[in-house]
Amino acid sequence: MEVRKPKIKSMKYEDFTDNEYLEKMIEELRANGTNVVMGCLDEVINWGRSNSLWPLTFATSCCGIEFMAVGAARYDFARFGFEVARASPRQADFIMVAGTITHKMAPVLRRLYDQMADPKYVIATGSCAVSGGPFKKSYHVVNGVDKILPVDVYIPGCPPRPEAMLYGMMQLQRKVKLQKFFGDVNRQIDKKEYEKRLREDLTAERPELNVEPEEKKNV
Repeated sequence: MEVRKPKIKSMKYEDFTDNEYLEKMIEELRANGTNVVMGCLDEVINWGRSNSLWPLTFATSCCGIEFMAVGAARYDFARFGFEVARASPRQADFIMVAGTITHKMAPVLRRLYDQMADPKYVIATGSCAVSGGPFKKSYHVVNGVDKILPVDVYIPGCPPRPEAMLYGMMQLQRKVKLQKFFGDVNRQIDKKEYEKRLREDLTAERPELNVEPEEKKNV
């Protein structure tokens, strides 16, 4: 019996480093100037954070099965510092939204996100999480998780292959390495203002949801 090795095509390093969004972040950091001490501390802290990102899996369809393959022995995302998926939002660094999100599920997803400790991140995995997928025109499906949460990385596909998921998660690592730990997060607008706009848009679309931050509900 002949055993053949699978042909797995790797990505060229030049293609991996070609990212206009991240290059723009670097230019802004250089233009504003950086303190030597704080800059070194940022590099050390972000090196540790980027290599120890624990995911909270929110899987509702076939993309979740592909994510299970990423954590299995063949692909083994623990090699890159993602370790194990956590079942509690309080122990996770980012939430992996994989699958269709209905309007009834939106408040639950938002509550889980609010329970995560800062800094926290969101990865939208698969066509359903990115834009609604084949259910985009449906009355009961949210047309993209970015209407509920501030998404950091989009991974297209239906479902995306494990290699694509690994690439998207590594893009999140690159983003974490560029953040200023002692300053604000790298958002185009203020984080609280961004979340406020998301809640207003979602409430305007579906008033019965009335998605509010977790801290306000506990008051």
